[in-house]
Amino acid sequence: MDYAAWIGYGAGFLTTLAFVPQVLQIWRSRSARDISLHTFGVFTIGIALWLAFGILRHEWPIVLWNGITLVLSGTILGMKLRFG
Repeated sequence: MDYAAWIGYGAGFLTTLAFVPQVLQIWRSRSARDISLHTFGVFTIGIALWLAFGILRHEWPIVLWNGITLVLSGTILGMKLRFG
């Protein structure tokens, strides 16, 4: 594996990890009042497109981390709809 791939995996790990505290905070508080529905809606669509791009280009760091981020973002979006 080359250095660019390692940088991609590291960057993806860190940017994906950044969403975990938000998911946990919403889950614990049962409140997503301060989360923008429009922002997370657009963001989730953008992540889905990045995932599709990674799949089409066979860019595995993009596929891996955007797949996981899509789950986390979708979870936040779902909790926003449920908990408001």
